[in-house]
Amino acid sequence: FVFATTEPDKVIGTIRSRTHHYPFRLVPPRTLTAYLAQLCAAEGVTVDPAVLPLVVRAGAGSVRDSLSVLDQLLGGAAEGGVSYRQATRLLGYTPDSLLDEVMDAFAAGDAKGVFACIDKVVEVGQDPRRFAEDLLRRLRDLIIVAAVPDAMTSGLVDVAGDQAERLTTQASAMGPGELTRAAEVIAKGLTDMRGTTAPRLYLELMGARVLLPGADVGGRGVHARLDRLERRLQMASGDPAAPATERVERAGPDAPHPTQPGQPQPGQQRPRPEARATQAAVADPWPGTPASQAVAEPWSGPPA
Repeated sequence: FVFATTEPDKVIGTIRSRTHHYPFRLVPPRTLTAYLAQLCAAEGVTVDPAVLPLVVRAGAGSVRDSLSVLDQLLGGAAEGGVSYRQATRLLGYTPDSLLDEVMDAFAAGDAKGVFACIDKVVEVGQDPRRFAEDLLRRLRDLIIVAAVPDAMTSGLVDVAGDQAERLTTQASAMGPGELTRAAEVIAKGLTDMRGTTAPRLYLELMGARVLLPGADVGGRGVHARLDRLERRLQMASGDPAAPATERVERAGPDAPHPTQPGQPQPGQQRPRPEARATQAAVADPWPGTPASQAVAEPWSGPPA
């Protein structure tokens, strides 16, 4: 006998003690994607490779749900098969082109571009919550790419081959501190959007907060502002790929360094304490005291 249940905690102890337990877990995305690709090849169905990760994401790790989603896409497919544009429209996901556009606007600090993307989301009838979820997922991928350079080859970030270069460019355009702060803003905004009657307003407020790191006085806001300053310094130096420490090292040990007034220049002998006291007395003697007397008399402290 096989007894299947989705609530094993409700099974009485008498039955549990007389049965073997085989818990079923969700299938990993990479395994499920490979299985769907093999199934489509066996059935002779043409499916864009970028569609399969969307199907796996919609199925949430369930083989049955993923096959149901794929069956729905095949039912509405054209003669050429299932395209990426058709899958995003039917499943309600945000196209990668729109996510690339909003991320480029965040990196450039372009408020007009950010609010224009939000307006496109509303105009096409897409759910603002789904757009925020897709944006948070993109930020997660960028954070991992910025922290782990080989994330896409090792499988930590599962994207198509043509999208890997775009993710690398976007991760370098925004620093780790700015990416982390943006992800926290979007995550908190998603929690606040539950049950709201104005999702577009919340989405626009989230975009405004991401554009203004100075509004946060905490550590995340400071890190985001430092990332922006470092990018501006790199652009001013003419070598965007070189960090600030490397630019300082390139100057070399023989490069002139700014010195404060009164400090000896490189190669100049530092004067003795007696000579420094004599120079100070000559430069600024006490009022009413001749310069010769200030030089001849030793220092005995200020007059009473």
